[in-house]
Amino acid sequence: MTKLLTARRRLILALTLIFAVNITLITLMQSADALTYRQGSSGEAVRQIQTKLKNWGYYTGTIDGIYGSATAAAVKKFQSKNKLTADGIAGNATLEAMGISTSQTASNLSSSSSNSEQVNLLARLISAEARGEPYEGQVAVGAVVLNRIKHPSFPSTMSGVIYQQGAFSCIDDGQFNEPVADSSYKAARDALNGWDPSGGAIYYFNPATATSKWIWSRPLIIVIGKHRFCS
Repeated sequence: MTKLLTARRRLILALTLIFAVNITLITLMQSADALTYRQGSSGEAVRQIQTKLKNWGYYTGTIDGIYGSATAAAVKKFQSKNKLTADGIAGNATLEAMGISTSQTASNLSSSSSNSEQVNLLARLISAEARGEPYEGQVAVGAVVLNRIKHPSFPSTMSGVIYQQGAFSCIDDGQFNEPVADSSYKAARDALNGWDPSGGAIYYFNPATATSKWIWSRPLIIVIGKHRFCS
């Protein structure tokens, strides 16, 4: 009887170990698959894929973070052009070709809280500075903030750029503290994902209200809505 109980215990222990190993393997497989995007996927990584494809002319749809048939078709075009397997699935090779490393994608997913703070801050600035402007113009205002972060003449953080003294009138006149328009959140995400309708501008102004003569000396890049975007 004792031998029978011992054998049963060993069998239960073996089955428990096998179950634990299987769970671990499934978890690892799911983690690896999380970095493969296909029709039905959604989220910030998909928005980034759509943004890059749109900037390159492969995608003409809405940057909504939903991997639909139009996104899959655009991915196929990109893959075909870059001599990749044209299956419409954004796996490791396709992501690398787009300049989106798998480690970068994983890092972006793990830092969603920080990203949310960046989105909220940038959206508030966009809403205050570009409320009523065309959507492309709202994204362009967000892009100017990001372009300044990269530029040696400006602070290297988003909060530093936005709160720099005299940089944005909305900080001084109270508009920055007004309710944020819904479209501004989407515009902030699009700008953070790399869409830059401003063409690399680091300045913009409304010629109807500008009081600085100096700003007119800046080389014009593009006009979007009421704003002139300059280098």
